[in-house]
Amino acid sequence: MKKVGFIGTGSMGRILVESLLDARAISSDNVIVMNRTADKAYQLASSYPGLKVVHDPRAIVTECSWIFLCVKPLQMFPVIKRVNDLLDRRKTLISITSPVLTDELEEISDCQVVRFIPSIVNRAMEGPSLVTFGEKVEETNKQELLRFFSTISRPQMIGNGITRIASDLASCGPAFISYLVEKMIKSAVEETDIKEDEAIRITESMLIGYGELLKRKHFTLETLRKRVTVPGGVTGAGLEVLRDEIGDQFNLLFRRTHEKYAEDRQLVCRQIKEKEKSKD
Repeated sequence: MKKVGFIGTGSMGRILVESLLDARAISSDNVIVMNRTADKAYQLASSYPGLKVVHDPRAIVTECSWIFLCVKPLQMFPVIKRVNDLLDRRKTLISITSPVLTDELEEISDCQVVRFIPSIVNRAMEGPSLVTFGEKVEETNKQELLRFFSTISRPQMIGNGITRIASDLASCGPAFISYLVEKMIKSAVEETDIKEDEAIRITESMLIGYGELLKRKHFTLETLRKRVTVPGGVTGAGLEVLRDEIGDQFNLLFRRTHEKYAEDRQLVCRQIKEKEKSKD
């Protein structure tokens, strides 16, 4: 079995390791991790006997065939610089960050490159992940990686043109929905006699059932809404308020996330240019 390494065990790195191990996609004795703050890596290892912690990314690249790079965009190139002489065609570098493109990583390294953008919902071994393969990735490796990703998610192949919006829906979506649901619960408590814990309990149970309806294909989003909305009923009255008040808020939301993505891309491109200048 392949050894899999994780450089970075922050929020999403840890979720990936836990999900893959709990799904039995890989055994803990075939996983090697490191983190800039070593305590986080050791906390993770304490839950999974056999999991190995190292303190140098070179140790991970030396031992592992698949290397997940779970660091912030501007930390990525310094890490690669430290290990680049070890990244040959037998190695696969898997980036989980959206602002760095696969072809940009391929230009600086000889290894196979994949972008795999997970979602927090993958912790339940469900929901989408976003996958982009670099030009150097071998077909057998693609199929093996897709099977690996499928143990915790439903991989969706995407191109660079829709990276940000796909990430907004798949990865940021749970946070956006959670915020809206929290606001709904808060308003319910403010406007009625329901207690907060009661409102949370009822709403969480509703969301679980809602997801099951979609998962089992009983309804689509549209048919579910129409089935609940009885003409002249309470649901319809509530929906009228949402139609009037929400307006173009999601248009504004997506514009802002794309603006932030453009800012991140500028920083990444500037870093790449600076590295090219330093070579000259």
